Amino acid sequence: MRKRSAVLAVLTTAVTLAVPAAASAAVGAPPAGIPSGASALPARGTTTFSFRGMNLRMPSAWKVRRYGDTARVITGPCTDPEYFYADCKSFWLVGPKTLAYWGYTGKDRYVPTLTQPSCPFGGMSLTVLGDKATSRGLRQVGRGHAAAYTAWPGYCEAQGSSGRKVHFTQREWFLPTSKILVVDLWDHKGLSGVLKNATWS
Repeated sequence: MRKRSAVLAVLTTAVTLAVPAAASAAVGAPPAGIPSGASALPARGTTTFSFRGMNLRMPSAWKVRRYGDTARVITGPCTDPEYFYADCKSFWLVGPKTLAYWGYTGKDRYVPTLTQPSCPFGGMSLTVLGDKATSRGLRQVGRGHAAAYTAWPGYCEAQGSSGRKVHFTQREWFLPTSKILVVDLWDHKGLSGVLKNATWS
């Protein structure tokens, strides 16, 4: 796996563009439509995806690509399913080998690159990742399992632009005992419900 370096910076106030509320999802390891909540998912038209003992019931239109001990769940248009910061509507599930490779502990944002991340929004060339979480807490991921939830801010802008930015939030659900990290840069409205209603085997 090729390492690239990340740029972490504090966000500055800027004009927000009217675009989808998030960014892309990830190669971290070298891995339509979204319902309003898991309870809205009928049994028909859904599929169950299993990852390290965690079973997620999700729309059958979502497609899974596996890369080692990571997986990318593609929920919409995708230009490059392997690169973490590609223009690819999706979310990631990351296992222990990849987490250890990138030194992830849950304290800081998951950034699987050693270079400045590209922006998943077409036409934007610079990504700035905020270093202060906007939200932390515990979230249920199936019966008897709780994840450390963190929301990290970020934005993209074209180099040489006049301050016009596209803001997004990187949401993370980390289960340290199960050694699973779920990462969403696209603000999937139904993902929290899908995780809350997970089953374990």
